[in-house]
Amino acid sequence: MQYKNILLTCALLAGMIACKTTQPSVSQAASSTILQPYGPAWAALWQQKAAEYKALCFQAYNIAKIRLDESLSQPATLPPAIVTDIDETILDNSPYTVHTALRGEGYADKTWMEWTAKAVADTVPGALSFLQYATSKGVHVFYITNRSETERASTLQNLQRWHFPDADNEHLFLKTTTSGKESRRQQVAQTHHIVLLMGDNLGDFAAIFDKQPVDKREQVTQQSAADFGKRFIVLPNPMYGDWLPAMFEYNYKRTPGEMDSLLRRELRDYK
Repeated sequence: MQYKNILLTCALLAGMIACKTTQPSVSQAASSTILQPYGPAWAALWQQKAAEYKALCFQAYNIAKIRLDESLSQPATLPPAIVTDIDETILDNSPYTVHTALRGEGYADKTWMEWTAKAVADTVPGALSFLQYATSKGVHVFYITNRSETERASTLQNLQRWHFPDADNEHLFLKTTTSGKESRRQQVAQTHHIVLLMGDNLGDFAAIFDKQPVDKREQVTQQSAADFGKRFIVLPNPMYGDWLPAMFEYNYKRTPGEMDSLLRRELRDYK
């Protein structure tokens, strides 16, 4: 019942927005625009207002602190480092999702870069204090993100605004030729002992998770279960991530209607 209420709320939200232009009925909106493109606004609302979201972030970083201390108690030949994603791991971009979803739009490079250029994304709860703690213990922080090279200056500006440690060119690895992060992680591993990896998407942790279909993502997650909460620290992000395109085979050329139909097919209901 609670899940149906969520979908109904998303449908009503879609209907109210659509009424500003074509004025379809709520029933029409419910049949065509529940999940795409308006649904992410509901996820962003949860991220912005749910105390449970903050609690999950604090839990992740509390565990990270414990694991970091454990790792630092073990001898290592290379200096220790943390590899972290940026978006929805240490910076909160929910305003961007709200901005696009309420306009019936999805992600687009143009609007995303307009957002990141502002360098105003807030911090994810617990992220800043944890990374500052890590730095106080002599740990280097490397930021591996799929933001583009054109976003380098604004990304550093946003990180420096909040005084994130190691927020400089040397520690920031942006997307180059591929969204896969393994080569960049290996680059860090050549000079540092990576004690923790942090992210909101499975691809932030290991190459085995990259661009896998839904069933394979579940399989490799089960195989890696012991790493989560130990070496892999996962942050919650219901707004976007590979979990979503995995359901439409990473085909970003599909129309919103096609994506919506595919996502509806994946919903588990009962009779």
